[in-house]
Amino acid sequence: MSFLKDLFHDKKKGESVVLIDIGTGSVAGAYAHYGEGELPVLLYTRRLPIEVRADEPRDQAMIRALAILGDTLIREGAPVLSRATGSGSADAILVSIDAPWQETSIRTESFEQETPFVFTKSLVVSTLEKTKIKAQGKMLADESIIGTILNGYETRDPYGKKAHRAALIVLTSLIDEHVAKSITSTLQGMYHTRDILTIAGSSLRYQAMQKAFPHERDALILDATGPLTSIALVRKGLFVSITEVEVSDTDTVDSWIERVRNELAELAKRFPLPRTIFLLAREAEVSALRETLDAANLGELWLSDNPPKIVSVLASHIVGLVRQTTAATPDLLLLLMALYFQHRTPEEKV
Repeated sequence: MSFLKDLFHDKKKGESVVLIDIGTGSVAGAYAHYGEGELPVLLYTRRLPIEVRADEPRDQAMIRALAILGDTLIREGAPVLSRATGSGSADAILVSIDAPWQETSIRTESFEQETPFVFTKSLVVSTLEKTKIKAQGKMLADESIIGTILNGYETRDPYGKKAHRAALIVLTSLIDEHVAKSITSTLQGMYHTRDILTIAGSSLRYQAMQKAFPHERDALILDATGPLTSIALVRKGLFVSITEVEVSDTDTVDSWIERVRNELAELAKRFPLPRTIFLLAREAEVSALRETLDAANLGELWLSDNPPKIVSVLASHIVGLVRQTTAATPDLLLLLMALYFQHRTPEEKV
């Protein structure tokens, strides 16, 4: 009996998922399996470049690369999935979409009454429906509750409890509507499942980082995995702010760090800055960006001679939370996707 066949105790239990990561320069895919009581397992991974032809829109080149990726996943990856689980079919598809086709925002919804009220899921659903964000040409891909505060205290299990005051911290993903429809139709033409979940890449990574580093209650997450660098502030385990820095092809590293510094300075006017910065970047770029941040004297923004601690997040930080059986080099973004899907419980979907 092969190692892969020994990996799962009961092939009828669990869920198989196709993970699709869409960035500005590449697309990646993976087959992941979630067995009962097991760590998520990446069975097959592949990343392909997006090659833009002359006078071709980038989204058209991306869809073409996605089609090639899908064909590769079915031809090479599905047999691996079948050998490991007894079936080559996927139960769901999770699609993470990055700039320039997505945007992420945080908002707070508050409730207050003179007499105590019971905080229920139906109250949350009706509130989010009334306050749903709408934007021309954008599709609401995901609204995730990333924090609940009852009577001034963060509460992990709020439903059914009484409160005078409550607040929800909501992380919202908006995706270009035309691009989202093209991605969905492309994937539907390849897979039988209609359970296709889309989310902005930055939103997914913020939530996965909470699971990867649960004890870091105060931190900055600097996501430089794409052309749109975003900065998320986490205080007391809650996301309280997200800001974005747009980077063009003509920008230098010096201009990038200057924009990052300016955003951090604006953030420092509203909140005390934590001393830990998590740096998310492509494996080939993370060392250079880390050196740039180290040399930028960011400690001045903390009004201290001591610079903040910069932690380069690598695939090795995640491999203890997600198993990988393929010999391919671990892909940080796919590992974070696998971790995110594992913790996307019905209670968190609302």
